[in-house]
Amino acid sequence: MDYRRFADEHHMQVEINDRVATVTLNRPEKRNAVNYAMHVGLESLWREIGRDPDVGAIVITGAGSAFCAGGDLKGFHAPDDGPLDQLRGTRYLVQEMVNCEAPMVSAINGPATGLGATVALLSDVIFMAEDAVIGDTHVKVGLVAGDGGAVIWPALVGPHRAKEMLMSGKLANGVEAAQMGLVNHCVPGDKLLDEATEYAHSLAHGAQVAIRWTKMAINQYLKHNINLALDFGAAAEHLVTHTEDMKEAAQAFAEKRPPQFKGR
Repeated sequence: MDYRRFADEHHMQVEINDRVATVTLNRPEKRNAVNYAMHVGLESLWREIGRDPDVGAIVITGAGSAFCAGGDLKGFHAPDDGPLDQLRGTRYLVQEMVNCEAPMVSAINGPATGLGATVALLSDVIFMAEDAVIGDTHVKVGLVAGDGGAVIWPALVGPHRAKEMLMSGKLANGVEAAQMGLVNHCVPGDKLLDEATEYAHSLAHGAQVAIRWTKMAINQYLKHNINLALDFGAAAEHLVTHTEDMKEAAQAFAEKRPPQFKGR
């Protein structure tokens, strides 16, 4: 299959080598922050690549020094987006990643925050560089962690640790993330992609039907979490954009100062 359009239109580079597809989020000048074009790519790539007969496993990483710095606040939505569009995009991205048939391996090479953390954690097996950081920072800018964080974090570390991290927006380095069970492996940065690719290679050349159906069976738990939390979280995130706290967060960001939240 030809994936060049994802590079041309969606800031996602796809390279296939020996049945391993490496998907690189490719906006390094923006720390791979997700704009509207990349979001559309993240909604649509996984079904296609997951069924590609030439792909046995997928590695997801980021170009440059970051994995993904979350949503790009300056270009996240299409100009004509309505409420249904915003809820639809969130649901499509999370559901398509969970439904992807091919096993997915994240290689977190640098900061993975907000939506970037969600994308990384929705993979099946996660490798993280020691000096990388990960966290869902939505609350830092007055937003609800509604684009998948409330789905995947409790599944990985339990509800209490998830609330501790998501309500504070705290970041964890690779060692801390591995210790809490958020990621599978913490490795030196210069070995990250090699080790993630080596594991993906073992899956790509393994018993594909058994591997994929095992993944699909386990992911029924995530689908249950999606049904419980995703639509409410996405709707709450949309509603909170109309609060004074959210406006204060945006102004504080522009003025490079800490926000002063008032709970309104």
